[in-house]
This record gives sequence, C-alpha cells and structure tokens, in this order.
Amino acid sequence: MRPLIIFEPRSRPLASRRVFFRRLARGSLAGGALVAVSLAGGMAGYHYLEHLPWLDAFANASMILSGMGPLANPQTPGGKLFAGCYALYSGLVVIIVAGVIFAPVIHRIMHKFHAEDAAAVLGADEASADDRARPAPRKSRRQTKPR
Repeated sequence: MRPLIIFEPRSRPLASRRVFFRRLARGSLAGGALVAVSLAGGMAGYHYLEHLPWLDAFANASMILSGMGPLANPQTPGGKLFAGCYALYSGLVVIIVAGVIFAPVIHRIMHKFHAEDAAAVLGADEASADDRARPAPRKSRRQTKPR
C-alpha cells in the first residue's frame, strides 16, 4: 500500500504550489473521510445501544465528535460504556485529523526554513572554498649561507 502523502526530503528543492495544494487536498479528503467514518460509527452505536432515532443519534455523535458533549445522557449500561469509549476515541480523532490536514502546511514552512539555512550555509561554504582555491603567498625559498 502506498503512503497517503510523501514529502520531499530536505536535500530536494521545495515542491511547487501545485504539488502543495494537491497534498493539502489529499490531507483534507483523508481527514474528512476519517470524520465521516467516525460519525457513522457513533451514530450506529447510539442507535443500536441507546435505541435513539437516527437523527438523535447523529446529533449526539456529532456533538461528542466535535468536543461539545452529548445531548442525551445514556440510559443503558452498554450505552454508557459506548459513550465513554466514543468520547475518548473522538478526542484522538480530532488530534489526528488536525495533524493530517495541517501536515503539508507545517512541512512546507519547515522545508522553507531549512532551505534558507542550507542556502546560507552553502554560501559560506562556497566562500571558504574560494579562499582555499587561491594559492597562499609563497615564502621566499632563498637559502642563506652560513657565515
């Protein structure tokens, strides 16, 4: 299986804007898909374990997934366990989705800083290489005769 997003290493030049926006779109689609699957799982859990109608299950699952908390308190033991586990899972999903969506932006910023640092170092190395390429002034090799 191919990775979702592959970033260029520090030694390669900064990717074009077209590549960057494509990565941003892929990350957004992956994040949206994860949110949709998580919402569907939460709706199913509330519908089958708490016997809520689909619309109420959607409202509860979306409120927990967004971090706001449930609208209806769970009544059954299975529903209470599900609500607790789903709330913990939802907290992780929010962090993961934010990471997936913003990874291309953070990578581009970091790559740009490293590119500027590399250019500064490269400029200093080239200057020192020029200094090394110049021959040092010759010392006189005239031998003096002992008197």
